[in-house]
Amino acid sequence: MFHRYIKLVIATGLLGWAVWQFVEGNIGNGIFLLFLMLIVVLLYFKNEFIILAFFKLRKQDFEGAQKWLDKIKNPETALVRKQNGYYNYLMGIMTSQTNLNASEKYMKKAVELGLSMDQDLAMAKLQLAGIAMTKRRKMEATKLLSEAQKLDKQGMLKEQVKMMKEQMKRM
Repeated sequence: MFHRYIKLVIATGLLGWAVWQFVEGNIGNGIFLLFLMLIVVLLYFKNEFIILAFFKLRKQDFEGAQKWLDKIKNPETALVRKQNGYYNYLMGIMTSQTNLNASEKYMKKAVELGLSMDQDLAMAKLQLAGIAMTKRRKMEATKLLSEAQKLDKQGMLKEQVKMMKEQMKRM
């Protein structure tokens, strides 16, 4: 993984090389270098290890996803703010099976940093509501649950929210 500033330097270098190729008359090489530059710019905004961890998580391969996330050293400086939010979101999902306190810390950090999609933010808040419920903090869980319900515009978390509300009534 390259640091985010190194990616910008590489993209600038590729752009300069592409312009030089256009001036020399090598149009095909210039276009190819522009595509390479676009890939590097894309990887500036979407970290490759986070993308690979999401793919592993889709296949329910938690160990593989954790392996990709462990490759990110010092995420506060190496990642852009939204990427850092998704890093914490994925770490919260990974640790939710074993350590609720660490999971809560990661999810709160992810919500604080922000996530690009409302669906992901709704899922993080739903996860936080579940953790608050297990720790007997009913007011916080109710607030987080209502926020998650507002963010879930497609209704994908409808069943989970309904089930969690039923469990809260029993408390």
